[in-house]
Amino acid sequence: MTRVLAGIDVGGTNTKVVLATPALEVIDRRDLPTPAHAGGAAIVAAALGAVSDLLDTHRASLAGVGVGAAGVVDATTGTVLVTGNSFTGWAGYGVTDAVSAALGVPATLDNDVNAFLLGEVAAGAVTGARDVLGMTLGTGVGGAILLDGTLFAGPHGAAGEIGHVPGFGDALCTCGQYGHLETIAAAPGIASRYAARTGHRLAAHEVADAARNGDVDAAAVFTDAGWGIARGILLTAGILDVTTVVIGGGVARSWDLLGPAITAAIAAEPPVSGATIRVEPSTLGSDAVALGAAAQVRALVRDAELA
Repeated sequence: MTRVLAGIDVGGTNTKVVLATPALEVIDRRDLPTPAHAGGAAIVAAALGAVSDLLDTHRASLAGVGVGAAGVVDATTGTVLVTGNSFTGWAGYGVTDAVSAALGVPATLDNDVNAFLLGEVAAGAVTGARDVLGMTLGTGVGGAILLDGTLFAGPHGAAGEIGHVPGFGDALCTCGQYGHLETIAAAPGIASRYAARTGHRLAAHEVADAARNGDVDAAAVFTDAGWGIARGILLTAGILDVTTVVIGGGVARSWDLLGPAITAAIAAEPPVSGATIRVEPSTLGSDAVALGAAAQVRALVRDAELA
């Protein structure tokens, strides 16, 4: 019977479950609504139901389950610590204990941005890289840092929070402070900046479409976003000498607009080290978090079990 890994990406709206080989090749996947306000047990049960369905479909034997979750988590205890108002009864829930008890296999839990970065390093755009900044651009701007092949959380667990670096104007951020990168590079910030310029409110993907159709205000909003992202990258390069970057999330789907702006901004102010900065868009797309979670649990499973 084929031995497989499962990766779970728990978001506030949807949960993605991926069944993968030990080499992180996707066998199959399921997407389902997250019962985000039904409590931790219901959230885990829904995800594990999809895992069981996939195992039955492919007549596979499960070696381990990795979970990537939005919010602040304690990876050591496998517990969700802090969530936004998108969840009820999720904070304080022991995810890995519940998964292991239900399926009898090792389980891991990490923040979704950490899992995104691990996925892209294990099987995506920056495969094999040892020192990487990962950024996700969605309803917020998330960040994670890999140093010498190991996730770096910092002494207070806040390393990589590039979205909440100040110096990007005076707009109110979701965290309650002002001028953070998130205000110009996340989807709500893009929508708000376009509305401020034109008086018309569009969703971020609609602003992108407008830019492609010649709307100069929409193009300027994405240029500003690219400039801000580049500044965050240059800060990381200057402080940590990390010059490999992978960027994902919904806003990054407009890479045709963001990529040139990021490249131009970095070229205008290259790092003092003279090192070339490599910036890659995600190649795993919506699978990145789940595959990164699967990669994390893979480390707990002996090679012999996966042979």
